[in-house]
Amino acid sequence: MPHDQPASAPGPAPADASDLDPAEAPFLGLLATGAAAEEYERPVLRARAGGAAAARLAALERAKLLALRVRTELEDRRRREAELSALYATAHDLAGLRDLDAVLRAIVRRARSLLGTEVAYLTLNDPAAGDTYMRVTDGSVSARFQQLRLAMGEGLGGLVAQTARPYVTDSYFHDERFRHTRTIDSGVRDEGLVAILGVPLLLGSGVIGVLFAADRRERVFEPGQVALLAAHAAHAAVAIDTANLLAETRKTLTELEAANEIIRDRSSVIERASDVHDRLTELVLRGGGVQDVADAVAEVLDGDVEFTEPGRAPAAALDRSRADGHAVRDGADWVAAVRAGGEVLGALVLRGHPALDPVDQRTLERAAMVTSLLLLARRTAGEAEQRVRGELLDDLLDAAARDPRLLRERAARVGADLDAPHVVLAARMSGAPISDGDGPPRPDGTDRRRLWSAASHLAATRHGLAAVRDGGAVLLLPLDPDGDPAHTAREIAARLGTALHVPVTVGASAPVPAPAARPAAVADAYAEARRCREALCALGRAGQGAAAADFGFLGLLLADTRDVDGFVHRTLGAVADYDARRGTELLRTLGAYFACGMSPARTKDELHVHVNTVAQRLERVGRLLGPDWQTPARALEIQLALRLHQLSAAVTRETEE
Repeated sequence: MPHDQPASAPGPAPADASDLDPAEAPFLGLLATGAAAEEYERPVLRARAGGAAAARLAALERAKLLALRVRTELEDRRRREAELSALYATAHDLAGLRDLDAVLRAIVRRARSLLGTEVAYLTLNDPAAGDTYMRVTDGSVSARFQQLRLAMGEGLGGLVAQTARPYVTDSYFHDERFRHTRTIDSGVRDEGLVAILGVPLLLGSGVIGVLFAADRRERVFEPGQVALLAAHAAHAAVAIDTANLLAETRKTLTELEAANEIIRDRSSVIERASDVHDRLTELVLRGGGVQDVADAVAEVLDGDVEFTEPGRAPAAALDRSRADGHAVRDGADWVAAVRAGGEVLGALVLRGHPALDPVDQRTLERAAMVTSLLLLARRTAGEAEQRVRGELLDDLLDAAARDPRLLRERAARVGADLDAPHVVLAARMSGAPISDGDGPPRPDGTDRRRLWSAASHLAATRHGLAAVRDGGAVLLLPLDPDGDPAHTAREIAARLGTALHVPVTVGASAPVPAPAARPAAVADAYAEARRCREALCALGRAGQGAAAADFGFLGLLLADTRDVDGFVHRTLGAVADYDARRGTELLRTLGAYFACGMSPARTKDELHVHVNTVAQRLERVGRLLGPDWQTPARALEIQLALRLHQLSAAVTRETEE
């Protein structure tokens, strides 16, 4: 670097060697060899020892001073050249780094190396918190110091960050130019720092942080060292900005790649959705069925799709889907309610797809909507058939004199066989008002319309008949030879309740062997079914299904058939069979026990047996009839059955005599 000649230096150097002052000659050799400063005293000492004149000694002294000044200038130039070389090398190194953490570590290490300090560190500004915090240290040994945060204007570093100007202190704790705080001073004291130089990291007109060099002893930082660290900080700020930009670029590229991947996925999903939309439209136009819709969706979604009736679909998931209007997850499956208004017609169940894309989820929901339209269309087409079924059942209930042949022909048209055993069921929604009118539901009877629709659907699927009557619905359903009317009533109550989402009470009649042959038996059976239904409501069992046999001895009053033998057998059959097989007298003992006020002591006198015998017989009765046989309700049924059994036996004896 070029330097101006000092003001106290002599004039221009001689033009050639002949003009050289003899006093300067020894010092030129010392300058040429780079001798130490103390060597420059020797020419003067030798001349003084040799008795040189005062003029000679004065000339030598001037030449020595001039040579020392030249030597200092040369050393300064060499030092500056070394600093610049190191600064350029630092800039080159920083330019090659791409990772922000690596850049920051390199900046701090090189700052410590350039100034030869014991510690170097770097803080970065936090715009959100409004302060600056310790980011990287080199040579630090204090954990508290490495975690410092400095508010703007606090401590030397906070002052640099606030003013964007370099600050230097020879002795930190004795310097009052900046605001000391207990936290900052404690951290500096832990680290043992005394002399500190801080320069701002400037990016444009803003400060992004502060770079420090510090020693654990008092030290004077020369202006050249301040300038050197400031120049290093300028390169460092650019390197930090570059690393940040590269990091943001990499992040942006990663986000773009992810976005492109999402776009590709969405394009594929949208294509699948478009495909299924076209296929569903084609299905509707060519009159496809529910299974066709399920098959098309299964192929597009690459899974197993099934349409299920309301009673067979997962109840909780079906309720959530109905309430939300969307397909919902049920374990590893997805359930989409197929509904029309407030009525649930069934569900589309996609199996084995725990993670479903939102567009695919919408595809399943659209398929459920198409399925509901198909079902409604099929229902509309079948309403005429349902009315035919209702009119036929009305005739069976109201016109007992109908020609059986005509009844069979009409039943055959709707797929019913009135020569097979049937059961009559009376159903009513819980809380629904009772109407005296017959026939199809009135336009304003929304609940009755829903009940009639659901009952008609059940009747059609089971090859039976259904009609609206007395504010509820009546069904005539085929019954297997070994079928149980009570079980059928409970099943129909559950199915209707699930379909309508309200409790439905169902009473069942005894089996009707052949409705076409005896139409009058259908009306009697309906009356019995209604009595059972009203008995359920009176007993607080609304929303359930039952037949006369479920009510014990009360069933004798409800049933038209008055099946006394059946009641006695259901109540005492196990005991009577045991007596017949073993020749015991359990029934006689049971009768005596109740006749004696359920007293074993009086019973043994009545039977003329030991009390232990009575206890053993009653224990056997308990095993045959169940542990609750002595409760008031069971005891009443058992006593009634005993009386009926005794009457029946007496009648039989009289007949035989």
